[in-house]
Amino acid sequence: MTKSQYPFPPDEFDARRPEGAPVGVHRRPRSRWSSVWPFLLVAVVFSGIAIGIVSYLSDDRAPSDPPPAASSQEAAGGEEDGSGEEASGEGDGAGEEPSAEPTEPEASEEPAEELTEEDVAALVAQADLTAPISVENAAGITGLAGETAGLLEGAGFSNVATTNFSGEAPSDSTVRYVGDRAETSAAVAAVLGIPQSNVEQVDSLPQGEVAAIMLGSPG
Repeated sequence: MTKSQYPFPPDEFDARRPEGAPVGVHRRPRSRWSSVWPFLLVAVVFSGIAIGIVSYLSDDRAPSDPPPAASSQEAAGGEEDGSGEEASGEGDGAGEEPSAEPTEPEASEEPAEELTEEDVAALVAQADLTAPISVENAAGITGLAGETAGLLEGAGFSNVATTNFSGEAPSDSTVRYVGDRAETSAAVAAVLGIPQSNVEQVDSLPQGEVAAIMLGSPG
């Protein structure tokens, strides 16, 4: 739009200053500070942002050193591991040597449990007191057969004979029997103090049905 086409008449706002600037309230000139401070503000803000980014990146990329306490603990742990390996090595070497284990003594045979008078009386009550019994002296001790026969007769046996043993003698005093004289032979052994383990059945005897082969004094 040109000045010739302007439809309104000129007024006081159209008056020009000597330097050519229009005169009016809304045309008041700005100060230099108001024109500069926005640029300063932008420069300060962006400078702070740039500094923060650079600091963050430098902290993120820098290698983190382990704390002194952790380093000292790791060093101490390495020394302990070394000493532990040496100790374990010594233990392994010692373990390879055969250890002499003490040998346990062989268990000795327990003595036979002694029978009480009631036990002996019960066995005698079940025996045949009239069965033929032969007391044989296998030790060569004078009067051994007679002493043994006296004990049997005192217990109630009425058919007791004495003689010397012939043949291979057993290792200990023994009672032998034939047939069904198991109860009678058990009673004879109980009266003479011979263990029941030394009572054995045989096919035949030189005399009698129960033979008490004595290698020592009865009882």
